[in-house]
Amino acid sequence: MTLASLPWQPDVTVATVVVRDGRLLLVEEYANGGAQPVLNQPAGHLEPDESLEEAALRETREETGWDVRLTAFIGAYQWKAPVEADGSGGRHYLRFAFAAEPVRHDPARSLDEGIVRALWMTPTELQAARARHRSPLVWRVAADHLAGKRHPLSLLQQLG
Repeated sequence: MTLASLPWQPDVTVATVVVRDGRLLLVEEYANGGAQPVLNQPAGHLEPDESLEEAALRETREETGWDVRLTAFIGAYQWKAPVEADGSGGRHYLRFAFAAEPVRHDPARSLDEGIVRALWMTPTELQAARARHRSPLVWRVAADHLAGKRHPLSLLQQLG
């Protein structure tokens, strides 16, 4: 079987919108071999045998050092990255976004490779930094959260 004959599969990712004192928890990270760091929510890929909620908690801890409590499901988002001049890109992402509140921080925890730092930004600061967002998903998820979009976590079901 060749790669071209394999069924299409999107990259399944999770993201967490964590709010404290009106500020959003973000990560500054190097992505896709870029020379400049970009901004993203704590986010990453779903791993085998992991629920979406487990992935959101794990990625937030690994990328920021924060343990959080998930409070709601914001939504599911589909996005196709543009194809770059060198032929890279073009991947399809299916992002599941969660609202969360901070529980405790471990400042001694090593952050994932590529993460420069975790930081708290106001929504205005995040929107003003749009040119540095890793993808259009960053602001869309934040804007939906700020607009009050929330669904019960029970909407998501892990079977088996």
